Amino acid sequence: MASAVGSNSFAKVLALMPTPKEAEGPFYPVKNQKDKDDDLTQIDGYVGNASGQHIVIGGRVTDVFGNPVENALLDVWQADANGRYRHPRDANKAKLDQNFQGWAVIKTDDKGSFRFKTVMPGAYPASGTWVRPPHIHLKIFKPNYSPLTTQMYFPNQELNKKDLLLNQKSPYEQSAMMAREIGQQGNLIIYEYNIVLDLLRK
Repeated sequence: MASAVGSNSFAKVLALMPTPKEAEGPFYPVKNQKDKDDDLTQIDGYVGNASGQHIVIGGRVTDVFGNPVENALLDVWQADANGRYRHPRDANKAKLDQNFQGWAVIKTDDKGSFRFKTVMPGAYPASGTWVRPPHIHLKIFKPNYSPLTTQMYFPNQELNKKDLLLNQKSPYEQSAMMAREIGQQGNLIIYEYNIVLDLLRK
C-alpha cells in the first residue's frame, strides 16, 4: 500500500502543467463557412492567397502524463495580417483580407499531432490604450478531457510585454502559451506549439 501511494505521489510530481486557459474573446465566428480546412491562406474557390507573412504551426496535444490525445478537435480562429477578424462586430477600421479564411476546424492524428498553415496575425486595438499582440485563439475538445479555450502568442513581440491578458499569467504560464520558432521552409516560418489537456474531473 505504501509503495502504491508513493508511486501515485511521484506520478503527480511528474505530471505536466495543463495549458493555461484564456478568454475566448468577442470574435469567435458566428457565421458558418464551407472552408474550414488546415490551410487558412487559401479559401476554396478563391483565386488569391491571403496577404502577410505565411507561417506553419505544428505541435502535439497530450494529456498531463505526456500521452498523445488522438482525434482531439481543434477550433482555430484569428485576425488577418491587418489585425481584422472576419466577424460582423469587429469595429477595427483596418481592411478585411477577403482571401484569408480566418477559421479552421481540424483534428489531431493518432500521435496527437496537428498542423495548419496560416498568416502571422496583425496586432489590433482592443481599447484606446491597449493594443493586442499577434495571437491565435484555440478551443480544444476531446471526450473525457477538460475542454480548453486558450490563446497562443508569438515570441519576440514587443506588444507581449504590455498585453493585459498575457501579463495576468505567471512567467511559467506565459512560456506555456508561447509558440516556438523552429525553422524556415522557403518563405514559410515554422512554429511549434504543444498543448496539454487536463483529465476531466469526475
